Amino acid sequence: MHINKLNTPMNRRQFLSVAALTAGALILDLPAISWAVSTPRDLSFYHTHTGEKLDITYGGPKNYDRKALKEINHFLRDFRTDEVHPIDPQLLDILSAIRETFGGEKTFEVISGYRSPKTNQQLRAKSSKVAKRSLHMEGKAIDIRMPGIQTKKIQKCAIYMQCGGVGFYDKSNFVHLDTGWVRRW
Repeated sequence: MHINKLNTPMNRRQFLSVAALTAGALILDLPAISWAVSTPRDLSFYHTHTGEKLDITYGGPKNYDRKALKEINHFLRDFRTDEVHPIDPQLLDILSAIRETFGGEKTFEVISGYRSPKTNQQLRAKSSKVAKRSLHMEGKAIDIRMPGIQTKKIQKCAIYMQCGGVGFYDKSNFVHLDTGWVRRW
């Protein structure tokens, strides 16, 4: 049995996953990728469209703080319509692991969190890059960047985590992350 940084037992699959991620990080010149989520689980956000900031502890090693999740749901609301939708906590854990990989102190700049079907349709009418069945409409996707960290490095880190979709938008300088099936573009 192996022990992770939370001092909880890690099964063989988790251990091999962390080992593979760390090896991949070395090859790609990334910091060691930390799939173990910090205790407490903290995130820091700045919303590029609303100017709002949120520094929050959203959970502990084995649970989520419901009040904090509600705050995050509101923060990541569709800023165009003001609609709020639950955000998948697994998406928050992916963000937390990425944040830990890059030192644990960085703020995520949020370009897009939840999107209402109405907003998604409006964006689709303007761009062919917006998916008809976007996971943003389910609270399972986010578009982010981190000041001081190249978006290409965030993309590589997320790809090696193998926990959902990863889209890289170099010209717009952001990375799309979601909790859907593992894929990249």
